[in-house]
Amino acid sequence: MWAPDKSTAPPPKMDSRYTSTAGIGDLNQLSAAIPATRVEVSVSCRNLLDRDTFSKSDPICVLYVQGVGNKEWREFGRTEVIDNTLNPDFVRKFILDYFFEERENLRFDLYDVDSKSPNLSKHDFLGQVFCTLGEIVGSQGSRLEKPIVFTICHKTEVVKNTLNPVWQAFKISVRALCNGDYDRTIKVEVYDWDRDGSHDFIGEFTTSYRELSRGQSQFNVYEVVNPKKKGKKKKYINSGTVTLLSFLVETEVSFLDYIKGGTQINFTVAIDFTASNGNPAQPTSLHYMNPYQLNAYGMALKAVGEIVQDYDSDKMFPALGFGAKLPPDGRISHEFALNGNPQNPYCDGIEGVMEAYYRSLKSVQLYGPTNFAPVINHVARYASSVKDGSQYFVLLIVTDGVISDMAQTKESIVNASKLPMSIIIVGVGPAEFDAMIELDGDDVRVSSRGKYAERDIVQFVPFRDYIDRSGNHILSMARLAKDVLAEIPEQFLSYMRARGIKPSPAPPPYTPPTHVLQTQI
Repeated sequence: MWAPDKSTAPPPKMDSRYTSTAGIGDLNQLSAAIPATRVEVSVSCRNLLDRDTFSKSDPICVLYVQGVGNKEWREFGRTEVIDNTLNPDFVRKFILDYFFEERENLRFDLYDVDSKSPNLSKHDFLGQVFCTLGEIVGSQGSRLEKPIVFTICHKTEVVKNTLNPVWQAFKISVRALCNGDYDRTIKVEVYDWDRDGSHDFIGEFTTSYRELSRGQSQFNVYEVVNPKKKGKKKKYINSGTVTLLSFLVETEVSFLDYIKGGTQINFTVAIDFTASNGNPAQPTSLHYMNPYQLNAYGMALKAVGEIVQDYDSDKMFPALGFGAKLPPDGRISHEFALNGNPQNPYCDGIEGVMEAYYRSLKSVQLYGPTNFAPVINHVARYASSVKDGSQYFVLLIVTDGVISDMAQTKESIVNASKLPMSIIIVGVGPAEFDAMIELDGDDVRVSSRGKYAERDIVQFVPFRDYIDRSGNHILSMARLAKDVLAEIPEQFLSYMRARGIKPSPAPPPYTPPTHVLQTQI
């Protein structure tokens, strides 16, 4: 429904259809007694921004309506999220009451969804469109097309009681400022701040990234002009000037820059063999050894493993188990090699991990308790020996979520947050995963003994959210892949930035040797 930001791209489209049924308006309480026509608005977009590293954006559209009295915007509803597309046709529709005699202002905000959080600030803003319901109804074929606009890029702080303010320096990405178009017009507006929110417009000026990049110079002194005053007063010149004091461009490297430069990603798999998973001989067990189909752990291992193994260069995975009694003496282990070789716990690809997992199920006894700390510390020992940015370690824990050593696990995570390491926890089964969500640390950073984790290194994914009701089929591999890997690039970058580690130069592209044909006579 919205047009793309690039002028060469075809505009996206917004469709609306309305029925003849009467309804009670809920947009305006003053009109509650007036019959209204009910309008059904559907939304489509084309050529949205791609904000993801591993896939295309996962857009959602949020509709806001503006109050008649206080002019405040309030959320009316949201579409579904559509995975991995820049051209969504949303199925979920907005049903609004239309009053011919009223101007009903609408705002459609578009986001790229990055997590399950309902908080929109956790997701990437893609742009927005303003229109009225009357525009939609009155457009030809009840079909309205509008370009997506990127609204306010930045607001400075308020500098009070002065006519000569100096604002603090701020940082903004080139994408947010001009979407990479160095000549795109950037408008700057200046206001006199008022406590009641009715800020007085002083004036405006326009510039561009290219002009700003000249830095402090005569070219970056701008007259602040109020168009209304200029139109009314012949002697009006300006409402002051704004001078650029500094402009610095920093190149921010990406996750892929490090991968291209040779940084190796090393994955380790750890599987929960505790008794809370149920007896593997029983169909109710999450470890049930069904000869005809994968059990819950097998499905999660195969699905997630096939995603993460693409980023492991040698495809050799250390595979560990925890919480089982081992033969022959029945000792309890929270860190044992699935292949039975503690000196060389590596398995060949995810298929090798699956084979070792099923062999272990036949030989070990599920027991307990459920301790995460030993396998976290196992990987941390390797990560602590390579801190130069040449390697990064990712631990994949598959568990039913019933954890016994929460305090020790938190301490291990806090210690590991200083290392080139991330942890993905995949929860299987129907249990409540409150403890796993706490370890995820998206809302509150994990802490132990008064010390907070240096950075967020844990990503939790409940596997049941990606399978159908039968529990035998994955609904969306694309969505699962995104959510499993969503936080890894930023966690990786946060470590590299904190240590000042730059990516190595990418090797030159491979060129096949030229074979010279020599003929001897």
